[in-house]
Amino acid sequence: MLRPKVSRAVLALMCAMSFILYLDRVNLSAAAGLIRDDLHLSNTNVGLVFAAFAYTYALCQVIGGWVSDRFGAKLTLVTCASIWIIATVATGLAGGLASLFGARLLLGIGEGAALPAQARALTNWFPSNRRGFVQGLTHSFSRLGNAITPPLIALLVAYSSWRVSFLAVGALTFVWVVVYAWYFTDDPRQHRHMTAKQEAQLPPVRQSAVEATREPTPWRRLLKRIAPTMLVYFCYGWTGWLFFTWLPTFFMHGRGLDLKSSAMFSAGVFLSGVVGNTAGGVLSDRVLKRTRNVVAARRNVIICAFLGALVFLAPVMVVKSLPVMAACMSLSFFFLEMTIGPIWAVPMDICPQHVGVASGLVNAGSAVAGIFTPIVFGLIVDRTGSWTLPFAGSLGLLALGIVATFFMRPDIPLDAARAHPDLADINAGGELRFAENLTPRESNR
Repeated sequence: MLRPKVSRAVLALMCAMSFILYLDRVNLSAAAGLIRDDLHLSNTNVGLVFAAFAYTYALCQVIGGWVSDRFGAKLTLVTCASIWIIATVATGLAGGLASLFGARLLLGIGEGAALPAQARALTNWFPSNRRGFVQGLTHSFSRLGNAITPPLIALLVAYSSWRVSFLAVGALTFVWVVVYAWYFTDDPRQHRHMTAKQEAQLPPVRQSAVEATREPTPWRRLLKRIAPTMLVYFCYGWTGWLFFTWLPTFFMHGRGLDLKSSAMFSAGVFLSGVVGNTAGGVLSDRVLKRTRNVVAARRNVIICAFLGALVFLAPVMVVKSLPVMAACMSLSFFFLEMTIGPIWAVPMDICPQHVGVASGLVNAGSAVAGIFTPIVFGLIVDRTGSWTLPFAGSLGLLALGIVATFFMRPDIPLDAARAHPDLADINAGGELRFAENLTPRESNR
């Protein structure tokens, strides 16, 4: 493996980005109950504000992915992080529904390109037999941000106000941008600390060189291959966005807890996602190494994780005990997050040269779910008074996600003839040869 000074430092930067990304994103949901009362909003209004982020976030996924493929992850992330700094500070200064809505729209623009650009960077720096792990690890830090945000908001409110939390996170993001711009390079071979020994462990040069992504994007073929993964991630996103946006308010208003207790229960659920993200990525890569079968490593892990999320979410609809409900939510979220590493590895497996666009398309599936989920949740609560009824839709979509996963084909690269030179054998210390997993008919497609 590469020396910690280079690859692990880059991975640490990506983990820090994921952590801060979700501090910026989830601080609104953590403070939603306070903001609702302070700005005199209804639950439906709060749902609209939550969804505002998803409107521009969904739109900018593919655009940001295309930009990162053409101009590199470094320029893309520096630009979009600068935008989300402004948006985060603006959220803290909002005085009503309109300004809050506008700030969240801007945040969606800034964060829209972040994860596709991150996937572009990870593809450049890490071989395929580590993709599940690095994707799972970076996303686990985003869930760590989820877990830390509610208690952090409670602490800041105790000493100041909810507005201060947005200003503080904006300052933290600025520090990250400076460090990232100074240290990161799109082509790892050009990094000032790279050695010949380290370079030998990098993905093949054709896959990772920035110049290789200047070729035209095969939009029709790419969309056709990525569409099943988009649907799977939409099904994930429907439930995921319920947790990300409404969970602290669910415990506060749905279960009658105070801010501190709500923050602790929310943190417990989100911490289970930290473990789930890493566990799913590690499991996916171990299955890949043991079986040399990318279908088993990606698709089968996702199916089992979706099934676990469904089984443990179902009791939330009927149980009355708060500890039991919190435990079921934690286990459901754990399994839900196990899907992240394998799902994000799929576009890296299928089309490494267009991974920015492919990852943007996949993440757009979840972002579209984020447009509707918060609004539907708020409407159902306002109309029925039930805080558990909105989870009924999640059960159906998790079942749909299991079915849709069977249509994913991570074992067939977008252009097999072109992709094979970019792949090396795992036993030789490189990457899996996808062709070994194909039947003669599939290899000729």
